[in-house]
Amino acid sequence: MLTREAIAALVPHQGAMCLLERALAWDAERILCEAESHAAPDNPLRRDGMLPAVCGLEFALQAMALHGALSAGSAPQRPGFVSSLRDVRMAASRLDTIAGPLRIEAVALVAESNGFIYRFDVAGEGRSLLAGQAAVILP
Repeated sequence: MLTREAIAALVPHQGAMCLLERALAWDAERILCEAESHAAPDNPLRRDGMLPAVCGLEFALQAMALHGALSAGSAPQRPGFVSSLRDVRMAASRLDTIAGPLRIEAVALVAESNGFIYRFDVAGEGRSLLAGQAAVILP
């Protein structure tokens, strides 16, 4: 298991923007992480006192970046740009009302030196809250 401090050393997201608390398990194709920062009143993605479910995309993107770093021998992941989102489905309107940790799973479909494509699922309270596919370009 990786802690938040170890995660922050591997992803481009620093300070309060490092949203993941733990990496629970990973292998060559997938990673499973947990986050509790969705409930924090000072979460930097909150707007008007709430955390919209669409912000779950950032949790998923950070899990993807962490998986990329771990897959590259624990070399820090360089910043990238989201090039596409596909088949995104939201089953909640907000995340800050979800009790307990969020579980973020990302499964690599394509991983190359200049980018990657992952399928992701952000779940809480035993159900999927946000799922889809994201492509990221690494300049």
